[in-house]
Amino acid sequence: MSKSPGARLAGYQSWDGTDPFEDHAGPFFFKRTETGEVRCAFEATPTHCNGGGFLHGGLLMTFADFSLFAIGRDAIDGHAVTISFNAEFVAAGHAGDIVEARGDVVQKTGSMVFLRGQVFTTSDGSERILLNFSGIVKRVRRKPESH
Repeated sequence: MSKSPGARLAGYQSWDGTDPFEDHAGPFFFKRTETGEVRCAFEATPTHCNGGGFLHGGLLMTFADFSLFAIGRDAIDGHAVTISFNAEFVAAGHAGDIVEARGDVVQKTGSMVFLRGQVFTTSDGSERILLNFSGIVKRVRRKPESH
């Protein structure tokens, strides 16, 4: 699967390196806006949909989890794992939508970063919230590779 954002997501980038699950589910992208806000996005396709033809809830939660790390990147400053994640579904998304996420760091402690955000889509100039989310990520040291 290509990690190139395509024309509709010009200006977005992907992580250095890969996350096999996110690469398979997405691909997902992020950018820092002129105001310093981090935005995440992906272009929804039919493979992102459930049997009812709507964006799969698991996909939206995976994207929100990706977004926690992009939004909190500066505060996390290294490797981390999600230790708590909450989500409330608000509306359905569809193939063809550009799905975005935004959020903020609520608090940073010695090893934890608390975040919240929203997943949304915009059509006809009107924003529609698909998912509210919050999470806690724990900063961790990476284990050395064994040989």
